[in-house]
Amino acid sequence: MEARRCSLSLRGALSVFFLTALLEPGSDGVPPFNYPMNQLCKFCDLELSSCNGTGTCMSNCTITSICASNSEVCVAIWRKNETHFSIETLCHDPSKPLHGIMLDNYNTSTCVTKEKNTTGGVAHICSCTDEECNDKLIFSPDVDPTPGDPLVPVILEWESSIKKRKPKAGGLDCSDACAIMLDDDRSDSSSTHANNLNHNTEPLPIELDLLVGKGRFAQVYKAKLKQTTSDQFETVAVKIFPFEEYASWKNEKDIFSNTDLRHENVLQFLTAEERKVEKQYWLITAFHPRGNLQEYLTRHVISWEELQVLGSSLARGVAHLHSDRLPCGRPKVPIVHRDLKSSNILVKNDLTSCLCDFGLGLCLDSSLSVDDLANSGQVGTARYMAPEVLEARLNLENIESFKQTDIYSMALVLWEMTSRCEAIGEVKEYEPAYGSKVREHPCVESMKDNVLRDRGRPEIPDTWLRHQGVAVICATIKECWDHDPEARLTAHCVAERISELEDEMDKLSSRSSSSEKIPEELKVPIEVEIPEKEVKITEIQDIIIMDRSVSDEK
Repeated sequence: MEARRCSLSLRGALSVFFLTALLEPGSDGVPPFNYPMNQLCKFCDLELSSCNGTGTCMSNCTITSICASNSEVCVAIWRKNETHFSIETLCHDPSKPLHGIMLDNYNTSTCVTKEKNTTGGVAHICSCTDEECNDKLIFSPDVDPTPGDPLVPVILEWESSIKKRKPKAGGLDCSDACAIMLDDDRSDSSSTHANNLNHNTEPLPIELDLLVGKGRFAQVYKAKLKQTTSDQFETVAVKIFPFEEYASWKNEKDIFSNTDLRHENVLQFLTAEERKVEKQYWLITAFHPRGNLQEYLTRHVISWEELQVLGSSLARGVAHLHSDRLPCGRPKVPIVHRDLKSSNILVKNDLTSCLCDFGLGLCLDSSLSVDDLANSGQVGTARYMAPEVLEARLNLENIESFKQTDIYSMALVLWEMTSRCEAIGEVKEYEPAYGSKVREHPCVESMKDNVLRDRGRPEIPDTWLRHQGVAVICATIKECWDHDPEARLTAHCVAERISELEDEMDKLSSRSSSSEKIPEELKVPIEVEIPEKEVKITEIQDIIIMDRSVSDEK
């Protein structure tokens, strides 16, 4: 910021020119005037704008400045938060970080914006070298101004699942930081060393093996973490960020580095590295070969039991993020994911869900002000954005409102799981939530039409409700995607409901065996009324039983 303060205004520069011109060239030892003109750029710091981030926009900045150094270029930054748009214009040296990122593609005469994940949230940034070139911002037509096509991580985890440690006598041990992994020849090896090394001076001995994912901010590789004392290795995932995406790497690293994040349904983090030679930033995590949930559902039809396992473990993972306390009772800072979707959830070997990609995650620290929260911007994937996010009307006074947006997104993922479960009857090919109603990577405006104007949600056919357990899942889904954020269930409640299903299904089976069976051709769809407030699973089951009794009488 100090360099920016040093920039001369055009008026100040002209004053210097006229004062110098008054001196007669060459007289009294005064050399002829030869003022070296640096870059001329628009320089208005941060100003409100009517630019909506599409097409071409003018900055409307009325101040032109001469940059302080001949190495500086013109920069423009477009942002969108909960209430307004803004444009920042300035001079900056591209060899130095700006808002946590490095400028690229600045040797150009026009200012074509590119989406970046800065320390202040997602922004569109352009830089150029022509005179006042940052006055005109050009938004690429193939880039949606809101992050509607974020990184689709294909981070997988190692072939053998992490061994679960039993709690020590006397309760849960909240300080256990060691991850026990199995390498490819299935011999145990501790990865505690990965977290303890000083990677600023000694990078881990990692050999990149196979590119498994490429996204907007990073690439993901399957890799081998070699053992120093043998020829054995552990299979890990390496997420590689280019040098200019420092802010994205740092945000995810900071969240992963919080030891309170560790949970069986959250991706196991090993370490982060700054690879100065390669000019890259690395995140090293566990590796699961089954892939992400979207890939898994595309390839597999799941059973009722698998739906329960996947759904309950997803809810437990989200509940852990949102919780303000650890299982042992120690306080914890709640975290919101803000980009929950099936491609940001991994499937482990035991078919449990595992949350990953915290690039847009936010720690709901009590020290955050309303302004801090407002500046976090409208983030996420448009298809999975909650109504209040699409409408930019989040209640910033209440941190619970951020958790409620995760719940809406989780409901859409649960719907995708259910749509591929054999218990619903006819199972169609996998489609993401809202399917063909919107294009493959819908923008915010098209989702507004579906979610806000039409109050649309993914279809739940009557045939799904013929299965007693699926009927409960569907009732839960509907409560979680309620238009009113405060009417939605908590992740903890969803996890409890699904975990109770097995016992309740057993009870219902025993009741059904003592009553007269309905021939298959006479069965009718069961409509389940969605309660207006949180209710226990047994109450929902009573509704289902009552409806079945009416059907029996008919």
